Formats: sequence, C-alpha cells, structure tokens
Amino acid sequence: MSVRVSLVAAARGSALLAERFDDDRPLDEAGWHAVRFAAPALMSLGDAELRYCSPTPRSRATGRALGFHPLVQPALRDCDMGRWRGCTLADVTAREPAAVDAWLADPRAAPHGGEPLLAFITRIGGWLDTRPACDGAIVAVAEPAVVRAALVYALKAPPSSYWNVDVGPLSTVTLTGLPRRWSLRLEAGVR
Repeated sequence: MSVRVSLVAAARGSALLAERFDDDRPLDEAGWHAVRFAAPALMSLGDAELRYCSPTPRSRATGRALGFHPLVQPALRDCDMGRWRGCTLADVTAREPAAVDAWLADPRAAPHGGEPLLAFITRIGGWLDTRPACDGAIVAVAEPAVVRAALVYALKAPPSSYWNVDVGPLSTVTLTGLPRRWSLRLEAGVR
C-alpha cells in the first residue's frame, strides 16, 4: 500500500515584495483571480479521499474556492517566525542583518525566537509520515513554505536546499509512497 499526497500552494495574499513572515492576510484580488483561473485544472484533486489545508486564511480560502472543503490541519501551519512575524525580509535585514545571516546559514538557528528551519522541515515531514497508507489520494492546500519543507523532507535533501526550492502560488506537487519513503511524482502537462 502507498499513498499519494498532492500539495497545492495557496494563492497569494500580497505582492511578492510585500510578503511577510508567518503572514495571516487573506487572499488579495490577484489571488482570487488566480484561483478562478486555475480552478478547472485543479478541481479534480478534490476527488481525493482526504482533503486538508493549513490554518492560514489564504490556504483555507484557496481550498474552499477550489471546492475541496478541506479540514484544517494545525500541523501544516507555516514556520513560527517568532518576533519576525508580520515583518518583511527587507525589514528584518535592515534591523538585524547578522541574525538574518545566521538564520539563512544554519538550519538549527532561530534568532527570531521561533521555530528553526530544521524543526519546521521535521514537523512537516512528521505530518507526511502519519498520513494513512490507504492506496488513495490526499490533497492539502498549504503555504508555499510548507510545500518547500515537504519536498526537502520527502527527497531527504539537506536542509540548506530549502532555499533553492521555488514554490509559486497555486503550484502543485505530488508525493507518493509510505512513511520515510517518499518519491516525487511529476504529472504530464495538460494538452
């Protein structure tokens, strides 16, 4: 038995340069438009036996707009960024450049007082590893950071590779396998 987990990155809640750590903002107008545009291609994922989303407003709204009616999973929450929560990377870099450098260089560092990157990746991997092996499908809508962490975990990549994974809004990736034995599955494009 194996399980197929499709991860859908939530639609955007702000322009890229305005993105904030641990952002709680809902979908913006562009995000709603993007969901409506992408819905026909993503709606079939809603046939999954289990449908989840992270607790953020934009993940919940994306899942509902796609017709998934997802169950909120607290384990799929974004990385806890401590005192940096609500700040942009530019804000924090201007205030605490050495702390940002330490955070980017060491996956065990948490200069913000929140969750270290390694703990975040491990938490998301723990969620993956506890999905029921039902020879069925699961879909989860989550923040792009959660999707990145899941990919790093599933591929057993070094934590530093997290910074090299670009997950755009509404992008989708599928992982197949069993606990601690995941494979990345790339789907054929729509013709």
